[in-house]
Amino acid sequence: MQVKRFFAADMRQAMKLVRDELGAEAAIIGNRRIAGGVELTAALDYKLSALAPRVPNMELEDELRKTQSRIVSAQAELNNRSDSDASINLQLFSGKPVSAVDTHIEPTLEEPPRPFAYTPPAPAEPAVGQRAYDSMRSELNGLRELLEVQLGSLAWNQLQGSRPQQANLWRRLQRVGLSGPLSRDLLSMIPEIDEPRQAWRMLLAHLARMIAVPDIEPLEEGGVIAMVGPAGMGKTTTLAKLAARYVLKYGPQNIALVSMDSFRIGAQEQLKTLGRILNVPVTHVDPGQSLVQALEPLLRKRVVLIDTAGLQASDPALRMQLESLAGRGIKSRNYLVLATTSQKQVLTAAYHSYKRCGLAGCILTKLDETASLGEVLSLAISHELP
Repeated sequence: MQVKRFFAADMRQAMKLVRDELGAEAAIIGNRRIAGGVELTAALDYKLSALAPRVPNMELEDELRKTQSRIVSAQAELNNRSDSDASINLQLFSGKPVSAVDTHIEPTLEEPPRPFAYTPPAPAEPAVGQRAYDSMRSELNGLRELLEVQLGSLAWNQLQGSRPQQANLWRRLQRVGLSGPLSRDLLSMIPEIDEPRQAWRMLLAHLARMIAVPDIEPLEEGGVIAMVGPAGMGKTTTLAKLAARYVLKYGPQNIALVSMDSFRIGAQEQLKTLGRILNVPVTHVDPGQSLVQALEPLLRKRVVLIDTAGLQASDPALRMQLESLAGRGIKSRNYLVLATTSQKQVLTAAYHSYKRCGLAGCILTKLDETASLGEVLSLAISHELP
C-alpha cells in the first residue's frame, strides 16, 4: 500500500494533485485544515479497516448519518443521466452552490449504510469528548468539501460535452480568477456566438464596464485622503507615489503628510525621509491622540495624505484607528489598499475588517507581480468599490 500526503491551498487543488500523482483509484484516508490550506492523505491499494473505538456522541452520529445519506443520494442522482443536464445548468449558472440544491441532495434511504462500527467504550472525560467532537466535525466538513469537488468535476465534464463553447469560456474566466457568480453574470450577458475570440472580447468588454471608476481622481478632488488596509498591502508606497505626483504637478506648498503608524518599526522615519525629499510637512499622530486636533494646523492644505497602521482584525487598536477616521470632525475619504498578489480569503477579510470606517474606494497595488486580477476585481465589483 502506497500512502502519501498532499498540501494545497484548497480542497479542489489538493484533489487534483492526488489524481495527477496517484490516479483515479487513490483513496482519501485523511484530511485536515492547516495553516495556508488543507492536507490530504491518500493511499493506493487501501483496504478500509475498522476504526478505533470512539467516544459515543448522539449528535455526531446523527450528523454522520445525514452526511453519508447525502453522499449516497447524490451519487445515485448523478448516475441518472437523463437529469444530468438540468443539474449542470442549475449548479453552474443559477448562482447556488452545490450544497444549496436541496432537491438533489436530500436523504432518500430510510436506513443509511453504516460503514463505521462504533464500539461503546467506558465513559470518557469531558475534555476528551470535546476533542472527539471537534475532530469529527472537521472530518464531516472535509467530506462535504470532497462531495462538492466531485459533483463540480462531474458537472463540468457533462457541461463540456453538451455546451462546449460556454464551458471553454467558463474555464477561461476561472483561470483569470473571477468568482463563480461574476462569471455566471458575464456569461449570461453574451449571446451564442460561434467565434470564440469574439465571444471572449465581448466578455472582457462587459467586465470592463462593470468596474467602477471615479469621475475625478482623488488628488484632483483634494481634501483628506487616508490609506487603510492590512500590513504589506503597499499603503506607504502608494502614499509616496501619490505625494510625489502631486508635488511634481502643483508643488509642495499645498500638501501635507500624516502618519498614524506607530506600530511598525521605522514607519515614521520612512515618512519623515519622504517629507524631506519632497519638502512637505509630516505630522505624526500617536495612539490615543486626537486626529481632529492633529489635522487642525493642516486645514489650509489642499491635500492631506494619511498613512495608517496595518493591524489585524483582532487588534483592539484597529477599532480605535477606524473610529478616528470615521469621526464626525474628520471628513476623510478612506481608500482600501489591496495587493493583487493576495489570496481571495485575505482580500475578503481585509474588506470586512476596514469597511467600518466607510470606504470611498480601493487602490490596487503590485499589478506587475500578480498572476491574475480576477480575485481582487471580483471583490471590487461585488462590493461596488471604485
